[in-house]
Amino acid sequence: MMGLFVFLFAMWLLILVGGGIIVIILGPMSISGYGVFDWIISSGIKAVFAISLVIIWIFILLKIKNWIFRKKILS
Repeated sequence: MMGLFVFLFAMWLLILVGGGIIVIILGPMSISGYGVFDWIISSGIKAVFAISLVIIWIFILLKIKNWIFRKKILS
């Protein structure tokens, strides 16, 4: 039962950290010097960064889940 709480705590922690990173770093980021394509390039970079962050978070949660299940199986 404790493993479930660890997983849920890690999940919420990653959500809060990821939201903070996106608001603090990605929010104010802007690209200039490309004319009318500034917003397209800026949005593309933000999208790639956000999707990469989601993939990293999923990988971390999978590792935590596998660690919890291995611990349960061995005990």
